[in-house]
Amino acid sequence: VQLQASGGGLVQAGGSLRLSCAASGRTFSSYALGWFRQAPGKEREFVASFSWSGNTYYSDSVKGRFTISRDNAKNTVYLQMNSLKPEDTAVYYCAADLAVITAATKPQDVEYWGKGTLVTVSS
Repeated sequence: VQLQASGGGLVQAGGSLRLSCAASGRTFSSYALGWFRQAPGKEREFVASFSWSGNTYYSDSVKGRFTISRDNAKNTVYLQMNSLKPEDTAVYYCAADLAVITAATKPQDVEYWGKGTLVTVSS
C-alpha cells in the first residue's frame, strides 16, 4: 500500500483544516486507515482511525474536534480538523494496516506509512 498525505498548512487557532490521504496498491477497503502525529521533540502519537468495518476511533485530545472519514471509491481517507489549537501543531502521518488501529497501537506495529504533512497552528 502506498499512501500520499496532503492538506497541511498554517492556520490560526480556532480554524480548520482537512487532511487527505490517497492510497494505492492493495485492496483499500480491507485496511484500517488512520492518522498519527508527531510534534517536535515528542513521540509519534495516535490521532484517529477508521476500521475496514466502519468503526472510528479517536484520541481523547481530538475527540469532538476532529472527524475521520473514508471514501472507498476514491481510495482516500480524510481528517477534518476543527477548533484547532496550537498544541495540534505537528507533522501528521497517514497509516494503514490490516489490523485495527487504535490509541493502543504502537507506531512500530503499523505496517504502512505515508510521508507526513505539516500542520502549524498559530496562537
